[in-house]
Amino acid sequence: MSNKEQKENQLEIELSEEVSEGIYSNLAIISHSNAEFIVDFARILPGVPKAKVKSRIVLMPQHAKRLLMALNDNISKFEDMFGTIEVHEGKQGFPMNFGGPIGEA
Repeated sequence: MSNKEQKENQLEIELSEEVSEGIYSNLAIISHSNAEFIVDFARILPGVPKAKVKSRIVLMPQHAKRLLMALNDNISKFEDMFGTIEVHEGKQGFPMNFGGPIGEA
């Protein structure tokens, strides 16, 4: 492929300042229909019984699978550099108290 063809096939990605700051999420909820996957990114906080969804991404099944493959590839590269990522699943799957002391007012 020539240099000109490569430039023609490149996609320019624009990232606004607001989006570049990112949104912190410590919980993802994934659901699907026959036509799409929905990924809700939420944040749960200690002592708060409700998780607020901060972002929702809707994907076609093909894009969801591409995302899975890209995540697998990136996790593998990360673990090659920094070691295995350990996931500790308890009975609930996610510690609602974050494992720390319970605050009192």
